[in-house]
Amino acid sequence: MPKFLITRWHGMHQVWAFVLLIAMTVALAWYEWLLGLLALLFTGALGVYTVLAERAFRKDLKSYLGTLSYRVKKAGNDVISELPFGIIIYNEESHVEWHNPYIAAMLEQESAVGQPLADLFPVLQSMKEQDGPIQTNLGEEVYELINKPKERILYVRNITELWELGKRYEDEKLALGIVMIDNLDEATQGMDDHARSALLSKVTAEITEWAQRFQLYLKRLNSDRFLLITDQYMLGQLEQSRFLILDEVRELACDSKIPVTLSIGFSAGAESIIELGQWTQTSLDMALGRGGDQAAIKVGSRQSFYGGKSGAVEKRTRVRARVVAHALRDLIKESSNVVIMGHKMPDMDAIGAAIGVMKAAQVFGKEAFVVLEGVNPAIQRMMDMLKEDEKLMKRFVSPEQAGTLIHDDTLVVVVDTHKASMVKEPRLLAQARRIVVIDHHRRSEEFLANALLVYLEPYASSTCELVTELLQYIADRIVLEVNESTSLLAGITVDTKSFSLRTGARTFEAASFLRRNGADSTKIQRMLKEDISEYVRKADIIKHAEVVYEHVAIAVTEPGKKYSQLMIAQTADTLLNMTGIMASFVIGERQDGLIGISARSLGHMNVQVVMERMGGGGHLTNAAAQLEGTTASAAEKLRKVLDHIHKEEGLFE
Repeated sequence: MPKFLITRWHGMHQVWAFVLLIAMTVALAWYEWLLGLLALLFTGALGVYTVLAERAFRKDLKSYLGTLSYRVKKAGNDVISELPFGIIIYNEESHVEWHNPYIAAMLEQESAVGQPLADLFPVLQSMKEQDGPIQTNLGEEVYELINKPKERILYVRNITELWELGKRYEDEKLALGIVMIDNLDEATQGMDDHARSALLSKVTAEITEWAQRFQLYLKRLNSDRFLLITDQYMLGQLEQSRFLILDEVRELACDSKIPVTLSIGFSAGAESIIELGQWTQTSLDMALGRGGDQAAIKVGSRQSFYGGKSGAVEKRTRVRARVVAHALRDLIKESSNVVIMGHKMPDMDAIGAAIGVMKAAQVFGKEAFVVLEGVNPAIQRMMDMLKEDEKLMKRFVSPEQAGTLIHDDTLVVVVDTHKASMVKEPRLLAQARRIVVIDHHRRSEEFLANALLVYLEPYASSTCELVTELLQYIADRIVLEVNESTSLLAGITVDTKSFSLRTGARTFEAASFLRRNGADSTKIQRMLKEDISEYVRKADIIKHAEVVYEHVAIAVTEPGKKYSQLMIAQTADTLLNMTGIMASFVIGERQDGLIGISARSLGHMNVQVVMERMGGGGHLTNAAAQLEGTTASAAEKLRKVLDHIHKEEGLFE
């Protein structure tokens, strides 16, 4: 018994009681000795009884406590044996020293004492000293491991039912989708009602059969749009099938010689139905902005793309160009001044488009400036030509100067890119309240937010083509200076490789308008001339090229040698002209220390998808990326991406 209890029950109060009895006995003996003697005998007998009773009490208490200790110990052992989770105690070398029976039953062996934890749970090897829950699989069961490194104790809990319940909850989340038939009105413009109805019936039948195959709820919204409702599990099945409906409809259209494709936007994992609907529309817009004939999927924070094997179909109507031109005109009129900027390391397309937008602002009497920091080899000759016009050159300002020109009513126009990370000075975008985007690249996941006007047309050959069309509608009988029209035509010429790639009827119409306004093709030819030394350096890169997958050429420059982005891109173009080559990739170290990758194809392979997985982007036939590291590591990463795509869906259409 604890000392404080003994003191409490057998303390000084008993001593004082006996002292009082003795005092009373003495007092009684004083008056009558016989009574005093009897009292003394009684007090002695009481003392003896008290001592014997105390001894008996202590003996019984000790016996009881011994029995209680055994019972508690036995109950503790039984509890540990019957615990619904495992306990492992391990030593400093992470070897098992003790475990409860739960672990033995889980591992289906009598004892795991002495075995390394990493052998029992391999996941712990890659997560050493982690203090917190870890999930792992043993057979068909899912376990949660809670490691306590300081105490060297590992708790193991079977969470299979909880995991399955969570997975079921995630799988049954609502998923919304929209299917749109691309360019339906334009594709069927010359068809009679019977032929148009027959084509629509075939496409609708394919979509309906596909929806039934994957148990999707399908509701037609109008002639070219369908609403899809399913759950997240079935959306995963659609992603595993890589949305074969895209290929099926494209092949159906090929049989009828009519370019009809589908664009699909799907989303899941939003916090609310309203947000889910907004995500779905955004996904569809992204699929359309990337050229159509593909599916854009957003699940939570993950964005995925499927398809995109065909090029964007050129729109024959100019209605959108006229509407955008009028909207841009109104924005310019409402602004105090206009600041135009392109992407980092600008090319002729970015500079030409910027000059075209500057001309549009000047038509309405607004001050306009082009942001340019330094001259790179890609635009050196163009800038040499523009130096002949001092009035025009004064409109080029540095990013620092541009920062002082931006006010609340300044209009900032971004050309030839729609990514904030690609702009030379993103801080200017943060300052601006009024932003316009004009671009011809396929839309990527990253997009400039809060733009008042977006003119994104991936069918166009170049941004200069789009700007040229806008100039024809923004004002009546606009007249361009020779250097202005030449710069715009140079941008088109460079991006189309002298009108050999990605050209449509509207490309030649834009070029015709520029020629009528005095564009000098001789100056453009001088801009595009190559130096003999550059040609030799290009040949030196090509000699290191190797062919993989029978039709893909990969060239990696030698370590230590630096090349301009223009040189890397031109080498990729040259490789594409080789017999049997359908796609080319050139990897080289740029002058700024980054690794540049230029990708080109003839349309049989979507190099945009490849470059997006490398952190870049672009077009189906023309894309690029920039990485940190070495050319060797970039080449290894590129080969892994190509191998992954080859195993998933094949590299070529």
